[in-house]
Amino acid sequence: MSVTAKKFGLGKKVLQNYKEEKTGVVPNTKWKKREIGKSWYIGETLHSGIGQGYFLTTPLQLSLMTAQIANGGFKIKPRILIDRNEKISNLEKYQLHKTATPGNVMSIDDQIYNFNLKPLFRNQENINLVKDAMFAATNEAGGTSYGSRLKGKKFMFAGKTGSSQIKKFTEEQREAETKQIDIDYLSRDHAWFVAFAPVVDPRYAISVLVEHGGSGSSAAAPIAKKIIKKIIERHEIRVAQSSKQLGKNI
Repeated sequence: MSVTAKKFGLGKKVLQNYKEEKTGVVPNTKWKKREIGKSWYIGETLHSGIGQGYFLTTPLQLSLMTAQIANGGFKIKPRILIDRNEKISNLEKYQLHKTATPGNVMSIDDQIYNFNLKPLFRNQENINLVKDAMFAATNEAGGTSYGSRLKGKKFMFAGKTGSSQIKKFTEEQREAETKQIDIDYLSRDHAWFVAFAPVVDPRYAISVLVEHGGSGSSAAAPIAKKIIKKIIERHEIRVAQSSKQLGKNI
């Protein structure tokens, strides 16, 4: 589990030469023995499987992880664009051309061959399983972010809510089934939400963190919904501007 998490961008810096970024923590048996001096318990594997326990991560890492799930499990090397005239890669040229001319679709196998994409998976069906689960979590009744879904194929996204526990609940709080809204603000969980959009042919990935937001479904997902809708509404304008820039760079 820790090996796969690191492959998808957790536990290490995403950007180069950006000193403010934190590496985070992806725990495993060796890490716990080295850092805490204790052995790993099987229950901690279950706890880590939902991102709790010793896990530490950043919004940028989760956004990268989500993007690499959305693209079918292939490695991405993110960067911050400062200069609009910066030279773009052949893959980016293809992606812009593909977006500007619907129907010009290159298969995954062809993209791997032409652009040397590095797969992060052993079995791509596992990636599809995660994508389907994220779709269901947002677009099927009972999903944790169903209330923040966007209708219509153009806007439909797939996402996952989460929470980062700040303090342990006491036995009394658990027995009383205490809700986040009923406890002190600074003791409430941080709220998380990650998503990719559109569901068909994804182009965008997002992660939202609301400090002490309580739950991802009530605090983080509604923010992501607004951002995704605005980005997709502006997509055609962005493509037109990028196509002009592409012509200058070729």
